Amino acid sequence: MKPEAIASLTSDRTRDTLDLAPRFSEHDAVRLNRMFRGSTTQEMLEAVIRDGLAGYLAVVSSFGAESAVLLHLVASVDPTVPVLFLDTGKHFPETLEYRDLLAARLGLNLVVLTPDPADLAKKDETGLRWSYDPDGCCEIRKVRPLEKVMARYDASFTGRKAFQAATRANLPRFEVDTSDAQGRLKINPLIDWSAEDINAYFEAHDLPRHPLIVQGYPSIGCSPCTTQVAPGEDPRSGRWKGWDKTECGIHKPGEEPFL
Repeated sequence: MKPEAIASLTSDRTRDTLDLAPRFSEHDAVRLNRMFRGSTTQEMLEAVIRDGLAGYLAVVSSFGAESAVLLHLVASVDPTVPVLFLDTGKHFPETLEYRDLLAARLGLNLVVLTPDPADLAKKDETGLRWSYDPDGCCEIRKVRPLEKVMARYDASFTGRKAFQAATRANLPRFEVDTSDAQGRLKINPLIDWSAEDINAYFEAHDLPRHPLIVQGYPSIGCSPCTTQVAPGEDPRSGRWKGWDKTECGIHKPGEEPFL
């Protein structure tokens, strides 16, 4: 593991200069998984954040249906960890209100990312690209802004859980992002949590729920590409309905959403 990955973090948890060398190897991920085998989520988070075992960290959050749990866990260890939010310009008003509510209540270090105005003017002047090219819309409004900022971080927390999809069933707590040439680490603190664990945590800590959940939106993305889901339907069936699309492009299939 590189020296930067075990050094203490700077106060703002971002790099002053860009280092394009690979951050982590598969061996590092295996070592970290072994190190924290049998540890609780809280114990793991405290060691990773306070001891700098994963370098410069960020949480990438959509402030969706279950986001409050991981945000609360991370903030309880260190509220200065940056929470990156992609403001696509297409979110439900309720999502933006929920984001602000959680940020204020948990004392989050919220970092709002927006699309490049030049990209929007050139490739989505009407704002309707989502209606005929949702992949292109996600590329402009999500993928590019996040890629630009993530160059300054070594690792990110995700909210993925094994019960959400078969593709997540065997995910470890620590993994190297194989699609990233810089070898950044993905950390999945909630991977072994059940739906019951999530609900219990909401209740135990009196965390507010996303207001759209009770309106039939169990999985919440941008408003033009998110529809209500009937009882018994797959929670993700309301995303990009009518399109052969299951994720936004930030992650590989099965990795959506981050949080």
